Amino acid sequence: MTRKINVALIGYQFMGKAHSNAYLQMPRFFESDTVPVMRVICGRHEANVQAAATKFGWQEWSTSWEAVVKRKDIDLVDVSTPGDSHMPMAVAAAKAGKVVFCEKPLANNLKEAKKMLAAVQKSGVLHMICHNYRKAPAVTLAKKLIEEGKLGDLYHFRGTYLQDWIVDPKFPLVWRLDKRKAGSGALGDLASHVTDLARFLVGEISEVSAVLETFIKERPLVDNPKKTGTVTVDDASLAIVRFENGAIGSIEATRFAPGRKNYNERLNELELYLRDDPHYVQGFRNILVTEGGGVHPYVGAWWPPGHLIGYEHTFVHAVYDLMQAISKNKLPSPNFEDGVKNQAVLEAMESSSKSKKRVKVY
Repeated sequence: MTRKINVALIGYQFMGKAHSNAYLQMPRFFESDTVPVMRVICGRHEANVQAAATKFGWQEWSTSWEAVVKRKDIDLVDVSTPGDSHMPMAVAAAKAGKVVFCEKPLANNLKEAKKMLAAVQKSGVLHMICHNYRKAPAVTLAKKLIEEGKLGDLYHFRGTYLQDWIVDPKFPLVWRLDKRKAGSGALGDLASHVTDLARFLVGEISEVSAVLETFIKERPLVDNPKKTGTVTVDDASLAIVRFENGAIGSIEATRFAPGRKNYNERLNELELYLRDDPHYVQGFRNILVTEGGGVHPYVGAWWPPGHLIGYEHTFVHAVYDLMQAISKNKLPSPNFEDGVKNQAVLEAMESSSKSKKRVKVY
């Protein structure tokens, strides 16, 4: 018998769109005895959230997240809003006994992230953070090879996430450039993804040495372009990190890399070099990670081998894993514990940049 999970999604813009598509598509491609029901979408602006509900396929809409999280017919609360509202929404949902699914980074600072983790643990509810790149085929294959010992001891990690959308000085002072709303700039928006992948693939990070920089200090106001306001977040971050297992690495994130629209990784491709290969055929091979048959998770639910999947599919995979976790009453991965550990690394990077010293991660 299929178990239906009534979902309340808070947020209807970029991430709201990605999450809505994931809830819609997951039952259509994956076999699961637990499936999401798109019950209600919530947002501040009545006309916009009503339009989003119609467009994305939600049964209802609301402008009061406080009322929505308390509804008895809601099983799962999805927080897909700017970072400054993650903590109050997630804590309220946990207190109401709901499963909590939250966008990254978990919060705007480590203190808030710890409050969120404490809330879900106290209430005993399942929780998950949406680090969707863990669900990309290339990453899942890399993880499998590492766990099987095919790569031996890991000594280095190099991770970059490059964008270019705010290079123009005339680009307005949107919420992502406001520390009160976003918490940080490229650090939380982009480096958080790379940090999570580093922890996922290599292990916990013990110390960092980082630099953060804001290249354009003033930008036109959104509502009054003739006036400017102060940019209060970083435009770029670069960190040297040391892992607990002795490996070292670098984590770079910037929104000032012209020509790099969203340069993170090739979702379906993995470059692999194996020292155990005979010396006369050694070299990097490019693996197209589209084989199903249980070899790689997720991709078998989609298209025949050789047919690629994209960014939106990683969110579908996250929702699938969440539904499986609910079915088994098992904590999904990644979860708020990962969110707190990621936030601790990001906060250490920010501290290191300010002090110009190496900082241990606590």
